[in-house]
Amino acid sequence: MKKFDPGLYFITDSTNYTEEEFLCRVEQALMGGATLLQLREKDKTTREYIALAEKVHEIAKKYAVPLIIDDRIDVAMAVDAEGVHLGQSDMPISIARKILGEEKIIGATAKTVLQAVEAYEQGADYLGVGAIYPTTTKVKTVLTSTGTLDAICRAVPIPANAIGGLNKDNIGILAGIPIAGICVVSAIMKADDPKLAAQELKEAAQELCKE
Repeated sequence: MKKFDPGLYFITDSTNYTEEEFLCRVEQALMGGATLLQLREKDKTTREYIALAEKVHEIAKKYAVPLIIDDRIDVAMAVDAEGVHLGQSDMPISIARKILGEEKIIGATAKTVLQAVEAYEQGADYLGVGAIYPTTTKVKTVLTSTGTLDAICRAVPIPANAIGGLNKDNIGILAGIPIAGICVVSAIMKADDPKLAAQELKEAAQELCKE
């Protein structure tokens, strides 16, 4: 499993939702056209993370959308997810590749050209670059300029996605930058209608990536 579409990369946040509400929102996002799905859980125990990942994976399979697990290679392997996303403080990509093999998707966070090139050389399949705008998620964010994003996109041959506070009203700032797609959390997770939000974001991202 290596083929994937990074156009609309949806990253979850289960904070303040019941499991039922959370799973419903995930499914709505996939119905709306999200093309990649990352399950991100910073506070769950390993068992809780695996249990939720199994349920999310079942939904993702219905829509033929690859499931990426944030940070945790053990959880990704436990549920046979399609891939894993690794930050700068997580396991090195080269080691993750040895463990997971060539068929799994490995994504990496990159905030500089040097980090992007290193991730590519170690075997990353795509990059998440940002944060472009401040975010409301619980992860630590360091803002990345659009100039750096542009330089990263041009420095490596793998897809690079912009991430961080993006929504349909502000992604115009990315015009002219050869991104492969956008990553969103709150723009879908906190939307009144996650399905509609995903549809609108996908259309906006497609227009942007055509330019």
